[in-house]
Amino acid sequence: KEQDFVTAAKAIGASSHRLIWLHILPNVLSPVIVAATLAVGTAIITESTLSFLGLGFPPDVPTWGRMLYDAQNYLETAPYLALFPGLAIFLTVLSINAIGDGLRDALDPQSR
Repeated sequence: KEQDFVTAAKAIGASSHRLIWLHILPNVLSPVIVAATLAVGTAIITESTLSFLGLGFPPDVPTWGRMLYDAQNYLETAPYLALFPGLAIFLTVLSINAIGDGLRDALDPQSR
């Protein structure tokens, strides 16, 4: 459907810049934003996992994964030491994905 608009715009002599800004970019922007926000969430999960396994940043750098790694020795006496970093990871990734979903809906050219 959008291909017809691009073909029609070319037929009436629209410039390449006009084609890109008015027809191609609005349709590409939404998937790129969603993919970027999903990639940020994946990066947070990956970094936390690597830090938990001891393969991330050095031990003197505080990360959520490192906090979880350090908290596993105290699970019986102080479970909140693992609860709060885990909850922070969960809420951050969930929030970033929700923002990406909201931006996708706001920038969707089909809904205009």
